[in-house]
Amino acid sequence: MRRYHETFRLWEYLLFTLVTLTVLCLCVCVGSVRIPLADTLSYFAARLTGSEPPAGLVSSILPIRMPRVLCVALTGAALSLAGAAMQGLLKNPLADGSTLGVSSGASLGAVIAIAFGVTLPGLPFAGTMGMAIVFAFLSLLIILALSYKLDRSLSTNTIILIGVIFSMFVSSIMSIIITFAADKVQRITFWTMGSLSGSTYQNAAVLAGALLVCGTVIVLHAQILNAFAVGEDNARQIGVDVKRAKLVLLVMVSVLIGVCVSVGGTIGFVGLVTPHMARMLVGPNHKRLLPASMFGGAVFLMLADLIARILLNPLELPIGVVTSFVGAIVFVVIFYQSRKEH
Repeated sequence: MRRYHETFRLWEYLLFTLVTLTVLCLCVCVGSVRIPLADTLSYFAARLTGSEPPAGLVSSILPIRMPRVLCVALTGAALSLAGAAMQGLLKNPLADGSTLGVSSGASLGAVIAIAFGVTLPGLPFAGTMGMAIVFAFLSLLIILALSYKLDRSLSTNTIILIGVIFSMFVSSIMSIIITFAADKVQRITFWTMGSLSGSTYQNAAVLAGALLVCGTVIVLHAQILNAFAVGEDNARQIGVDVKRAKLVLLVMVSVLIGVCVSVGGTIGFVGLVTPHMARMLVGPNHKRLLPASMFGGAVFLMLADLIARILLNPLELPIGVVTSFVGAIVFVVIFYQSRKEH
């Protein structure tokens, strides 16, 4: 039996950070137009020292590509962390915003905001973000409530079934909304497939803030998630306020998913694929699993975005298409394994 250290050690943090930064540099340099690494490093060195960056291709492309790559990395980390937390909370290896229908709910909120122009003064995208967060949380509550009503054990099959039905219901509502917002069909359609093209440093700052606040809260609940993995009764016996812990974690997960959906649209299966792979690498202890999931999610989504940008160059695939393709295969594998274990 393979044994793991209880928490992440310094060398492990350094290794994961090095891998993430390496992939980030790769994604910044490679694309429809390739930028030499030396030119990229010279550009950032000039920016950090306050001197004039070198003129030419690098100065015109990096200000566009860099915020996109940052947003992709932060979105991947946030979605993966949310997925790992949901899997621990529900004791369900298939739990994820996309498989449970939470991302669909967040998308519905964002589509309503886009179609009807819901905004907040001074913050043009805050209306979309607020609606996405609220609808993500409400969707999660509705799905879990219906699942509990049908099956008090909250089995995997029941939750997934309710999630699929809810996603279909939400999809029909979005189709009706699109019918009445014909002038915004193209924007809504491309957005629902997931894309982070056109991301700005402002988007990156919002994602970083959400990940910092919500991620810190979730990571601080790592020991509680370990207790939930054994059972709610076990958690109560060691003094965990189960209802409060559930509410806090569900709110944090909903905020992360809502923010990610409002910035990049529906990007499915990230929260399913990367926590599963991280669990294979570092074990089931959430003190190790949660940090590993964040690093893994960032790397996975950056590579998926890179593939989306270069696979059909000069055309660009929505990033959600790539993640859904990979995620669907992993979903079948995990579902098959979970069925064999029972």
